[in-house]
Amino acid sequence: MKKNANADDNNQGLVKIRLDKWLWAARFYRTRTLAKQAIESGRVHYAGSRVKTSKEISVGDELTIRQGSATAMTEKTVVVEALSAQRGNATAAEVLYSETKESETRRAYYAEQRKLANLARPDNKPNKKERRDLQRFKSNQD
Repeated sequence: MKKNANADDNNQGLVKIRLDKWLWAARFYRTRTLAKQAIESGRVHYAGSRVKTSKEISVGDELTIRQGSATAMTEKTVVVEALSAQRGNATAAEVLYSETKESETRRAYYAEQRKLANLARPDNKPNKKERRDLQRFKSNQD
């Protein structure tokens, strides 16, 4: 009989775990190698400073994790709620951390700003007639 994975099952008596292993188990990165590269490139901070891959974290630690491109501004500040050395499904990974309120509001603000910046673009390209009208308008302005 298969047990449901929850925080107690994932904790497995662990007191500390390597940062790269926890990031992989919490599904922030697809592989441990990607987690290691992110840590080494400075996209993961522990208590406001860069860390090494072998840094051992425990419950209650606060991490700042930057994912995606630099323009997307997907920086999360999370608090470690549970430890796990095994990668589970998304619902099991949700139990491992909680995002801070400041982080959620900051990400929502930047998402709204990206959406507003995108509204300035037209929905479609101008057709042949509209392009000719634009060219005529521009030439008359000179």
